[in-house]
Amino acid sequence: MSDKATLEQLKEKLRGRVVASDDPDYDDIRSVWNGMIDRRPSMIARCTGVADVTLAVKIAREHNRTITVRGGGHGVAGKAVSDDTLMIDLSLMNSVHVNPMKKTARVGAGAKLGDLDHESQAFGLATTGGVVSTTGVAGLTLGGGVGFLCRRFGLTIDNLLSADVVTADGELLHASEEDNPDLFWALRGGGGNFGIVTSFEFRLHEVGPEVVTAQIFYPYENAREVLHSYLEFMADAPDELLCYAFAANVPPAPPFPEHLHRKTCIALVACYSGSTDKGLSLLEPLRKIGQPILDLISPVPYTSLQQTFDTGMPKGARYYWKAHFIKELTDEAIETVIKLSDPLPGPYSMIGIEPLGGAVSRVDSNATAFAHRDASFSFGMWSGWVDPADDDKSVAWTRKYHEAMRPFASGGAYLNYLDHDDGSMVAATHGANYARLQKIKAKYDPDNFFSMNQNITPAK
Repeated sequence: MSDKATLEQLKEKLRGRVVASDDPDYDDIRSVWNGMIDRRPSMIARCTGVADVTLAVKIAREHNRTITVRGGGHGVAGKAVSDDTLMIDLSLMNSVHVNPMKKTARVGAGAKLGDLDHESQAFGLATTGGVVSTTGVAGLTLGGGVGFLCRRFGLTIDNLLSADVVTADGELLHASEEDNPDLFWALRGGGGNFGIVTSFEFRLHEVGPEVVTAQIFYPYENAREVLHSYLEFMADAPDELLCYAFAANVPPAPPFPEHLHRKTCIALVACYSGSTDKGLSLLEPLRKIGQPILDLISPVPYTSLQQTFDTGMPKGARYYWKAHFIKELTDEAIETVIKLSDPLPGPYSMIGIEPLGGAVSRVDSNATAFAHRDASFSFGMWSGWVDPADDDKSVAWTRKYHEAMRPFASGGAYLNYLDHDDGSMVAATHGANYARLQKIKAKYDPDNFFSMNQNITPAK
């Protein structure tokens, strides 16, 4: 049927607003975090609740419309929006309800990490989340969910208690260990392949309101010493401690020396979520590595830590990412990192080494759809720049780096770091769990209605 017929039916039945391409705020509503994504859906259904989502799915099926699903709109691949499609926009469904007695939170599919942190920290509670507060809770969770607390409490999906899901036929299902357990298993790391999750229920833990953090920046000539010392430091780290290592640009602002602004540096950013005294003691050795440009070790509000990287990943900049799982960062791997990381291709580019292990590794690889429990690190090549004229060289740089690190990879990558052209990596990312995911996909979405994602093809 025509766009006009679909649009009219959506406007007639949905409580939320339906946005057409000639609406004055259409461009603002269709935009997502990655400025490289400039796609034009035929229409946008801004859902206000589950009823709107079920109706939008049924109308799309009736009119044979391809859909995309937008939660927080933060996915680097931009799968939330596509040309000539119906975007089902969940961003208005952003409520967070915390039960401090049960230590749980019910979170709407449009909520962002900052929303969840704000509400849960009012009661000194938190669950594993990412490290950028504007990240959508839905996308983060469905891809697995790593962050400062994952070594202590597991991935975000390890703290997921239940989910409400609108299926491909427009029906609402509850998924948990007791209800539709196969669907619940697949949602925990299988991405948006199995339905539209409208709300999530999480287990919360006592964290904060302050945690001990370290933010230490070293000149690039210290890179070899810092990275080797970092690996030794994390090898003995308790679960309460997680420390990222980055190759990044020195921020062009005080207190960093002006002559180092925008030059490549090595940075360690750590969080200790246990007692303050123990955290300060554990992090102190980081000051003795190399010759730090800046070293800050202190207690800070957990919500502040969660916003640390926000300014370094602004909405509208241009991003292209690649990633690997790595079991061991060998001497040769470190030499490759040192050789390739300076200069970086843009002001918002980073090389990120994210340690896993701890509670992440103590879950069986087949207990959830997230298969790579034995990986020691997620290694990210996160390129970010501003000028469209730099697109080709920035993308080429990232791909070259990705290939250079392949010999050290253990297979697959963190699902949320796959970009728009990483479809060939989806099967490897799910590893031994892929065939089971295909069977569950065939049960709940045999026609691959939910295809605009890091797609899992239904089993035949």
